[in-house]
Amino acid sequence: MTMTGEYIDVGKKDEFMMRIGKVVVIKNEEIAVFHTSDGRLFALENKTPHPRGGPLAEGIVSGHYLYDPLYDWRIDLESGEVQEPDSGQVRTYPVRLEGDVVQIAV
Repeated sequence: MTMTGEYIDVGKKDEFMMRIGKVVVIKNEEIAVFHTSDGRLFALENKTPHPRGGPLAEGIVSGHYLYDPLYDWRIDLESGEVQEPDSGQVRTYPVRLEGDVVQIAV
């Protein structure tokens, strides 16, 4: 599920380390931002879809997938879909660059 709306500045691109999640808070919503090794940026709700819950920002990024830090679920960074054999969905947010400023739509 992707939310769209106004874009909010969340920092400069070099503040987001490659393959390491960073939490930003926009309108009381925790969003995990991931910078992949190919230079792309993705934003997901910082909440695993696993029934027991937990954060996603500490997950491991490999390619365009995030491995949930608590349950090892593989999540597509672009769509937010949990990959088989597990199932679920994480809310994603559009990300864009304005120069070197990272913006997320909420």
